[in-house]
Amino acid sequence: MLKTVVRISLMIAGWVSLALAVAGVVLPVLPTTPFVLLSAGCFAKSSPRFHQWLLRQKYFGQMIRDYQAYRGIQKQTKIRAISLIWLSMTASALVIGKVWLAAMLFSIAICVSLYLWRMPNAPSPSPQVIHEVN
Repeated sequence: MLKTVVRISLMIAGWVSLALAVAGVVLPVLPTTPFVLLSAGCFAKSSPRFHQWLLRQKYFGQMIRDYQAYRGIQKQTKIRAISLIWLSMTASALVIGKVWLAAMLFSIAICVSLYLWRMPNAPSPSPQVIHEVN
């Protein structure tokens, strides 16, 4: 009984975390990567089927596999994420127009950028060679 409750709770937490990760793609203050990794961890403990589904996803799968294998993310992913963080935080600060909120947004951007930059670099995947069969 307790195992079932824990399993269901982890599955719910996995889906909530994944929903927050998807929201984090468009919301500047919500980080995507930690929620995706949390979702993968919850699914790994509760549902191998959902975990495998998540690993096969086009946008999130490689990030999860890199983190599981190397405890890091690819350098180009870091650069893209940090660039988008600063672009969205700057746009948000300009739209808000309040100095104290802009300072808060920029302090969040600094912290998240430092966190991402300090993560180990996962190696870039080697290009797959396509062999023609004659």
